[in-house]
Amino acid sequence: MTFATGTGDMRKLWAGLWMATALGATAVSPAPALADPAPDIGNWDAVLEQARGQTVYWHAWGGEQRINDYIAWAGKQVSDRYDVSVVHVKLTDTADAVSKVVSEKAAGIDDGAAVDLIWINGENFAAMKRNGLLFGPWVEQTPNFAYVDVEGKPTVRNDFTIPTDGLEAPWGMAQFSFYYDSARVTDTPDSAQALLEWLVKHPGRFTYPQPPDFMGSSFLKQILVEVVADASVLQQPADQTDADAVLAPLWGYLEDLQPLLWQGGKAYPQNAANMRALMNDGAIDIAFSFSPGEASSSIANFELPDTVRSFVFTGGTLGNTNFVAIPYNASAKAGAMVLADFLMSPEAQVMKQDPDILGSSTVLDLAKIPDDVRAQFEALDLGIATLTPQELGKALPEPHPSWMELVETGWQSRYGVAP
Repeated sequence: MTFATGTGDMRKLWAGLWMATALGATAVSPAPALADPAPDIGNWDAVLEQARGQTVYWHAWGGEQRINDYIAWAGKQVSDRYDVSVVHVKLTDTADAVSKVVSEKAAGIDDGAAVDLIWINGENFAAMKRNGLLFGPWVEQTPNFAYVDVEGKPTVRNDFTIPTDGLEAPWGMAQFSFYYDSARVTDTPDSAQALLEWLVKHPGRFTYPQPPDFMGSSFLKQILVEVVADASVLQQPADQTDADAVLAPLWGYLEDLQPLLWQGGKAYPQNAANMRALMNDGAIDIAFSFSPGEASSSIANFELPDTVRSFVFTGGTLGNTNFVAIPYNASAKAGAMVLADFLMSPEAQVMKQDPDILGSSTVLDLAKIPDDVRAQFEALDLGIATLTPQELGKALPEPHPSWMELVETGWQSRYGVAP
């Protein structure tokens, strides 16, 4: 499961920024006093000392209890070791945190602001980078970045085609995969077209979360990269091509798909947890995740029956990296750096990959890490429903973020239903 968060309409956010500035928002919300000096990124001991006693407000998706528990564990570790407190500000959409930073910038709050760290990627990162709303570069100066697999996992430096340039720290790998109940299904589809054909035989036995929920939007992207005439066009901004023509096959596919969905496409689960609950209740037979280990982790946590197994489309599935980033005006930049560095540590990464915890694939190069922790990785039983890296097959690159904005807007105009 990608624990990457939901997306929003960033164009509205930047329109709001322009309006707030035009209306003189700085006059009504003066900036507070400076929180503390910018950290000395080249001196990690100085960063640790500056971070001591700080409170980091980490704005991260809160829709999955296992993730919330992991964040709480990481926060306790950072508190005990470095005297840095962590407060998890639970989001339903990453754009909410981005919007807050936008509003603070419009109000002239250029330091001492409310958001210290954001779990982010994709269009939200692209928008914040484009508008100068991120602190850094800082990531590659942290101690644990030395363990990151920059050669074998290029998306740790490239977020939906956008270079990270040291502005966001990787903390998890993700690849789109499907899971099914083998007690009810024996003929899993191996492509987008095969999924349509499967649903003709088994109408109502599949659905996806309602966009702009991240998982629902990710499903639409997975279909798009398969049905588009030339997938390479998706690696460039949408305004550099005939976007309507590129997206036409997706809308044609969805016209055939929608009436075959659960509830006839007239209702949707709100998120991945709701979709998983439908699977557990026997209402659907196939679901999906952005984490190869989610099905096994869900079985271990009694959220899915032990007959669930995983599969992928043979042509490949989308892959990406989860990141955290620090806003330019954060109050606790040093503390946020310490937390982000811990999330990249071998200890935190092996805990995260344990299917009893999260089952999230590591961003690290196991050849670089200490022998004792590598042994812990190698000893992990990834679970009965987890595909091996070989079985996962090809990871397809994410489209440029601008395509997601068009897909979500187009989907809402065609199929949007009230939440």
